[in-house]
Amino acid sequence: MVNDNKEKISLVRQMGVFDSTMMMVGIVIGSGIFLTTGIMAQSLPSAGLILLTWFFGGLIVLAGALTYAEMGAAMPEAGGQYVYLKQAYGPLYGFLFGWNMFLVSMSGSIAALAAAFAEYFGFFFPSLSNQKIIFSTTLNIFNHSHVYSLSMGQIIAVTVIIILSCVNYIGAAPGKIIQNILTMVKIGIITTFIILGFTIGTKTRINFDFDALFHSGGLNPVQLIVGCGIALIAVFWAFDGWHNINYIAGEIKKPQRNLPYSLVIGTLIITVLYVSVNVVYLLALPVEEMKGVVRIAEKAANSLFGKAVTGVLSAAVLISILGALHGAVFVGPRVYYAMAKDKLFFQRAARIHPRFRTPGFAILCQAVWSCFLCLTGTFEQLFTFAMFINILFWTAAVASVFKLRKKYPELPRPYKTWGYPVTPLVFIIVLLIILVNTLIKKPVESLAGLGLAVIGIPIYYTWRKSKMNTG
Repeated sequence: MVNDNKEKISLVRQMGVFDSTMMMVGIVIGSGIFLTTGIMAQSLPSAGLILLTWFFGGLIVLAGALTYAEMGAAMPEAGGQYVYLKQAYGPLYGFLFGWNMFLVSMSGSIAALAAAFAEYFGFFFPSLSNQKIIFSTTLNIFNHSHVYSLSMGQIIAVTVIIILSCVNYIGAAPGKIIQNILTMVKIGIITTFIILGFTIGTKTRINFDFDALFHSGGLNPVQLIVGCGIALIAVFWAFDGWHNINYIAGEIKKPQRNLPYSLVIGTLIITVLYVSVNVVYLLALPVEEMKGVVRIAEKAANSLFGKAVTGVLSAAVLISILGALHGAVFVGPRVYYAMAKDKLFFQRAARIHPRFRTPGFAILCQAVWSCFLCLTGTFEQLFTFAMFINILFWTAAVASVFKLRKKYPELPRPYKTWGYPVTPLVFIIVLLIILVNTLIKKPVESLAGLGLAVIGIPIYYTWRKSKMNTG
């Protein structure tokens, strides 16, 4: 069952528990925690429910992490989720995951994070912002006119992707050092914000009155369930990337032990930080003033400490986004490398650089596509569709733990999912409810996400035919 494709040159296991945990935390904590709570307040007009939703979301992610830990410890190979889906359901399902990841979820995330970095970078250097247009033209596509504009912000976004890709091309060691530094700085900044939020500043009383939700024109139970489902999507977006550490299992030292530790410790750190930050938001602002506010962290900081902190907060968000961006650039190519070893991606992507011991061509492919999405702006449309299909693949991957135990009972499992089978079942049931809710509330985006995945089916058979011809 285990990948039998031997190579003289392979990835190097050089990441310990600390490195892996910092990589996971750094990838997950990007811009989401600074932007989502105001959106959640539109569907959950209750401080108590907002906090419960963040806490519940953390518990569900922990259930997923505990399950991924078993599969990662049993199959400590580069590729993570691609490997689990391939071994459980067949190569087509693994390919569809990798296809969606390359086309939309990972490359789109990199483009979106780079664009967000450019947005905050422009706060300090207005001449390099997205508002500084350097080129504009009208394109006639299928008898429809489209205005295309290129801004300095897009140039900055592309530049930062190229720089981080080059850093990761020349070795995993400098990549992990940079990630460790960025993540530690990020955790320090967020912790400082939490401590100051609790100790100083003008605060408001947090209203935990749940009864008011159902009286005086409040929500009915159906509205409440739907609202919780919508809010959980925002929470999972902020937690997105929790499983990415499994992609680099082939470079983790003693993965049977260190990978489960990293997943669990990282999830707990993120959950504590997220819930604590939201307590600070609620101390700063009543829920009514949060509704629809995108830059909720900025508004909360202004309320607590005054407008003088705006620049400091923007710098903090800039560092947070840079850490998440670097982590995404680091882990993504390991999936394309695993696919290429199975001859389901460009064959050069299966090569490890003889000097740097990195999947150099896979890093290059990801950088080129992500930069293209940045320059065209199409990542905004693609990323809208990505969350539905991402949750679908999470569900399928966690469900594969049942399939793999039955299919490969003899496979050594140095770690087994705590609370099995309840833990993975809870994760699957909750995510299926969210999927159905999303399909009902956002059918166009959900079906578009499925459509992008389905497009990968003929691509898979094309790669497969090419592989057979080569054989």
